[in-house]
Amino acid sequence: MKTYDTLVEAMNGLKAQGFTLDFNLAFDQIKCENNGICLRPEEFEIVQTHRFEGMTNPSDSSILYAIAAKDGTMKGLLVSAYGTYATEMDTSMLRKLALHR
Repeated sequence: MKTYDTLVEAMNGLKAQGFTLDFNLAFDQIKCENNGICLRPEEFEIVQTHRFEGMTNPSDSSILYAIAAKDGTMKGLLVSAYGTYATEMDTSMLRKLALHR
């Protein structure tokens, strides 16, 4: 797995590998902003993760997830803050993402 220095570099590299869709957390699922389709934790796999910490502020941190739908129809990226700015989510989603932190 390639190591990236910045979030933008990682996003560009993964997009070049076919992770072209944008996902957002929606409490108990992720939502694809490009097509409106939602996936529950059991419907996707996390292929890669990359963690980035803010240069001047440790609380300015994020994790980039490269995600693929299990049925092979979608590949995309999810950027999630952690710490103070973390998004509220249900237990099953928290478990799914925590396995890869």
